[in-house]
Amino acid sequence: MVAAPEQRSSTTALGLIQGSLSSGRIARRSPLIGGLHRVADGSLLGVFAALAVLAGLTLHWQHRWTVAFQRLDATRLLAHRLTESTAVLEQHLLQGTSRPEDLVPTKVVNLVHLEQPATIPASASPRPDLLHSLEQLTQRRIRPGY
Repeated sequence: MVAAPEQRSSTTALGLIQGSLSSGRIARRSPLIGGLHRVADGSLLGVFAALAVLAGLTLHWQHRWTVAFQRLDATRLLAHRLTESTAVLEQHLLQGTSRPEDLVPTKVVNLVHLEQPATIPASASPRPDLLHSLEQLTQRRIRPGY
């Protein structure tokens, strides 16, 4: 008979815990408190849903920022390479001229865009003396990639 009181106390403790978490029992005793429990449960679920949505949006925005930064970094690298190439070409031209003060600094305004010429028929090929004089103007070839 000693085991029976211990068993009763454990079942009453379990019943007390289950009874305290039961919303149906609270709603029957006090409908106002039951309604407040439902509102609190709903608002907690809403907060968790909003948290999940904001976490997803944060990850999405972070990904977009990373992609944009990688594009910006690639653009900076290409601009730096273009500046270096321009400097190498200017140095090449300065070395090849006898009067470097006649050259103007490279600016966007000074650039001239030439359209790609149409294919020239074999009968209208340029004269050999013109080609020879053009070859003399270019003293040495510039390596590809500059």
